[in-house]
Amino acid sequence: MEWWCRGIGWGGGVPGLRWRGGRVSALAYGQRLAFRAVGVRRCPGARGNPCPLEAAVPGRATGGRCPECARLDRAHSVAADTIADDPQPYRVYLAWFGPGMTKVGITAEARGEARLLEQGAVAFSWLGRGPLMAARRTEEVLRQALGVPDRVAYERKRAARHALPPTEDRAREVEELYRRARAVGGWTETLEPLEFAARDHVGVFRLDGLPRLDGTVAELVDGGVVIGRLLAAAGPDLHLLAPDGRCLALDTRLTGGWILEAAGEGEGFSVPVTAVAPVVESAQEGLF
Repeated sequence: MEWWCRGIGWGGGVPGLRWRGGRVSALAYGQRLAFRAVGVRRCPGARGNPCPLEAAVPGRATGGRCPECARLDRAHSVAADTIADDPQPYRVYLAWFGPGMTKVGITAEARGEARLLEQGAVAFSWLGRGPLMAARRTEEVLRQALGVPDRVAYERKRAARHALPPTEDRAREVEELYRRARAVGGWTETLEPLEFAARDHVGVFRLDGLPRLDGTVAELVDGGVVIGRLLAAAGPDLHLLAPDGRCLALDTRLTGGWILEAAGEGEGFSVPVTAVAPVVESAQEGLF
């Protein structure tokens, strides 16, 4: 039986590797991971539909889909602003990923905190709830008014996790953003404001005490081995302690489309690794 990976999922607040056919392998902190990529990386399809061509895709592409499947996935995405008639309630959130790294976003209320876990938000607070288009308008108004971006680069997110400030400092920064958002006029006429309540994911992600990040996996290659003890997981990233003592991050979006098989006991870490660039902390001054 071939184990064709589809990346990581956060079902029930627990990380797990997803496989074609709907299987999920739950991940436990401290466990040993050891697998080898086999063959050619192929497009896994989109929206539950397999790629009709099983097209080959580049190893370094985090999207991991062929152009046609990528278009199909984007066409049905709330993030792409292509859905206007979804009747379910949505929530606006304020997410914090590290000092000076915040964003405003929306998610379907029924999904709970899943979207925040998928993005690797270290801390967050709900801001308001209501219809999709009202939530979308509020998201855009607040981005402009607060000077926060619509996304934070994964490279910055993962590097910041290794030197986090105390819990109270994280909550304070989210609360300050919440206070500024409530002071922006107009949006409370279409959305129900929600009281501030800081929520923290450091325990869920197991980020306390992470050693310095030494590098990130650049891509998987045929025959390449990933091996290490799982220290933490946040968003799509697995933080691993490699056999040689390095702390390395694997963005599991790079695993989607690969067939993975168990690696042997004597094998070493043999996929390309990119050194981590230093993070320059600065206040956000605009949308980009």
